[in-house]
Amino acid sequence: MRVAAIIFLILFGRLYSQDLPPIRNFTPADYGAENQNWSISQGSDKRICIANNRGLLVYNGSSWTLNPSPNNTIMRSVKAIGDRVYSGFYMDFGYWERDVYGILRYTSLTKRLNVDMVPDEEFWTILEIDDYIIFQSLDRIYAYNPSDEAVRVIEAKTAFTKGFEVDGILYFQRIGHGVFKVENGAEVLVSNHPILLEQEVINLFGTQEGLLVLTSDSGFFKLSPEGLISWEIPANGSLLASRIYSALQVETGGFVIGTISRGVLHLDADGNLVRQYDQLNGLDNNTVLALFEDRDGNIWLGLDNGVSYINPESPFTLFVDKKGEVGSVYAVRSHKGFLYLGSNQGLFYKPVEGSDEFTLVEGTKGQVWSLDEIDGTLFCGHHTGTFVIDGTQAVRIDEASGTWKVSRLPDHPQWLIQGKYDGLSILEQDGKYWKVRNKIAGFEHSSRFVEVLDETVFVNHEYKGIFKVRADSAYYNAISVTADTTLIGYDSGILKYGNALLYASSDGIFRYDPKADLFAKDTTLKTIYEKEKNLSGRMHVDESNNSLWFFGNYNIYVVSPGNLMGNPKTLVIPLTEKERNGIVGYESLGVQPEVGSYLIGTGSGYMAIDLNRYASKDFNVTLSSVHFEGRESQSGLESMAEISRAGEFSHWQNNLDFSFFTAEYFPFRAPLFQYRLEGFYPDWSSWSENPTASFRNLPPGSYTFQVRSRIGDQLSGNTADYAFVIGRPWYSTRPMWAVYALMLVLAGWFIHSQYRNYYRKKQIRLLSRKQRELDLARARNEQEIVKLKNNQLREDFRKKSNELAASTMSIIKKNEILNRVRNQIHERFRDTDSIQPIIDIIDQSLSQDDDWEMFKEAFNNSDREFLSKLKTAHPELSPNDIRLCAYLRLNLTSKEMAPLFNISPRSVEIKRYRLRKKLNLERDENLVNYLLTL
Repeated sequence: MRVAAIIFLILFGRLYSQDLPPIRNFTPADYGAENQNWSISQGSDKRICIANNRGLLVYNGSSWTLNPSPNNTIMRSVKAIGDRVYSGFYMDFGYWERDVYGILRYTSLTKRLNVDMVPDEEFWTILEIDDYIIFQSLDRIYAYNPSDEAVRVIEAKTAFTKGFEVDGILYFQRIGHGVFKVENGAEVLVSNHPILLEQEVINLFGTQEGLLVLTSDSGFFKLSPEGLISWEIPANGSLLASRIYSALQVETGGFVIGTISRGVLHLDADGNLVRQYDQLNGLDNNTVLALFEDRDGNIWLGLDNGVSYINPESPFTLFVDKKGEVGSVYAVRSHKGFLYLGSNQGLFYKPVEGSDEFTLVEGTKGQVWSLDEIDGTLFCGHHTGTFVIDGTQAVRIDEASGTWKVSRLPDHPQWLIQGKYDGLSILEQDGKYWKVRNKIAGFEHSSRFVEVLDETVFVNHEYKGIFKVRADSAYYNAISVTADTTLIGYDSGILKYGNALLYASSDGIFRYDPKADLFAKDTTLKTIYEKEKNLSGRMHVDESNNSLWFFGNYNIYVVSPGNLMGNPKTLVIPLTEKERNGIVGYESLGVQPEVGSYLIGTGSGYMAIDLNRYASKDFNVTLSSVHFEGRESQSGLESMAEISRAGEFSHWQNNLDFSFFTAEYFPFRAPLFQYRLEGFYPDWSSWSENPTASFRNLPPGSYTFQVRSRIGDQLSGNTADYAFVIGRPWYSTRPMWAVYALMLVLAGWFIHSQYRNYYRKKQIRLLSRKQRELDLARARNEQEIVKLKNNQLREDFRKKSNELAASTMSIIKKNEILNRVRNQIHERFRDTDSIQPIIDIIDQSLSQDDDWEMFKEAFNNSDREFLSKLKTAHPELSPNDIRLCAYLRLNLTSKEMAPLFNISPRSVEIKRYRLRKKLNLERDENLVNYLLTL
């Protein structure tokens, strides 16, 4: 065992750097169940069925579905046969079938057939032999015949380990008794060799020489009539160092073996270890509980923690630098028996044959930009200059500045042109060695992409455009330098292909027209740009078959030779930028010695593509379920429709969800879906990985849902469709339309009657309104007359007031004049006796009441009610008091009233005071205000 372990470690060390096919891992979080997966099978619809701790897992290539165990126990076994999926649990076995809605429904055979079971039975294996379905537990074997629903039981004298089917014969092992087979309904001992008594048999395989027995700890044995002998194969060291749990023989004749702690061992038919898959090179878990090969050659792994599948026959294999020593690969080349990787950490090599690890070429540590093979010599463009690579050695021939690439110089085989960090330089061959001859003077720009066409050197600069450099005949000096700034783009590049100069960027593919001296969009390659809107400027030519390679976001495009001038024949390789894990703008292509074999540099190694294995394959898209939901449903409960016939939904069941799938399992080639709804959305949707489509609030009508899929550039062989009708609401049916017509007639008659009544009433209202208008006009006329009279009265009153004011002022003026005259007489004439008669006349005139009577008459004309109200309110007032009240109502001052009374203003104040007492006014009450408000 120690020797075997040493051998295994040696083999494992050599296999560490091997190329591996793509591996797809699913975690419990991905599939929504528990970690352990015990058995795997594939249904007639190509869906993968897995026995999980929680129940039956189904994967359709896009989504997972969990069908919980009916008795809430661990599902240990599963086998898809026809339209049924048989499964075994704790104390139960039966089958699943899809109903008309596409949902798996479980039928328990133990309950339906009243099978009497041994306590604590679990069913670990399900086989199909002849017309029987075999369910095997550790205690019994149950043979179920679906045609007559009969079950036959084979009892175990000692525990069964596992059942096997070889060439239509049922084999099983009894611990301590050997290997048996069932023949004519009876068990027959096949071998009781001590190894078969002691070790668990993992699987049995049929060969021309007899049975091939795989044990858990001792590897393979050949069982023939001569006995049990060990099968001596190169992989025995790996087998003996592993604890084996599961195994299967693949269609190609090899074997896939699952171990407890070392992942999966892949052996060819001769027992050579082809590859090992474990956590170091891609698996999520090293314990493999179940193995299954699907119809496309994918190997499915039921792990102790998760699910994985591997495609050993994939045209793609990967080398991933797990140690991080190689770094990101910018150039890859196979040359003279060595494989070279130029990365950001240096130039690495290993022999093409074998699985040795990559080794750094001494002296090349640092950034490598290119590997160019020219006439058998390999040149390395490096950050520190240019190297010539010879086997495992590197010779620096230029260290002036960094070198982007080395190219041929047409018509000058003795010279090569270099694209440098700071311009262009010429290499010259001196015997069998190369050396730098000169730097082309007059051009100092960085020259990553350099091509020579008709003696003109084209240099593409991503930020400055395309330079056209014309040098002298010896390429010492640049005679002229012009720049085409119409083509400036990040991630752009130029390439000479045959006699054509191509420019590619995210704006498209252009071809140089020498006559017009400009780049124009290439019409023959436009289909590539139409498919890929973000094309990398990095192009490559495979000189062995003159094919042209383009890199896009979603695909790699290989243009076949001979068709470029007409309709190009393009191979589309569906590898997205994410799946390639490449360095955008620095995509590298290496041609392998084998025809059709290529290498593409990645961010952590390389990807190998074998176009000989790359072939299109027919596939179909399947509609898996149709859900409908009523927008008026208060509970929000969804329902399912039968997918086998046209659907009929009520008007409120107008929210529909469709699920579909393409059961193809190609890593790097996930199916894309496109759908439309005829009758509502006539145009196809955009391509998407989403395997569902939803429509909300569909109006009544007839519809057909259609879906198709695409893998790479190939469409599915069918278009799945589903016709359905959204019914009209009850108020939009034909009987209701008849009711609506009758209601319309009745409504017309009713409206006519209403209109007739309306116009009659309107006429009455019109006559009534006219009468009211006449009455209103009459009232307005009368009002106008009254208004005119009132205006006349106000005018009369105004005139009377003016007369009263004038008379009052006249009396005041007259009395003032008389007083002044009397005073003047007293002052000037001392002899008063002679002028006394004049004074008497004046006094008599001042004391007469004529003025008062005239004033009183005028006052009564203007305010006739005041005096009567005053006498009524205060009958005790004297005539002088009434006269004072009249003057006060006119708002005359004491000074103005004094002449009227022929007294002094002081006396007027006294009269006012006495009047207040007679009127019984309060101390703070204003006399004039009181008289004005009376």
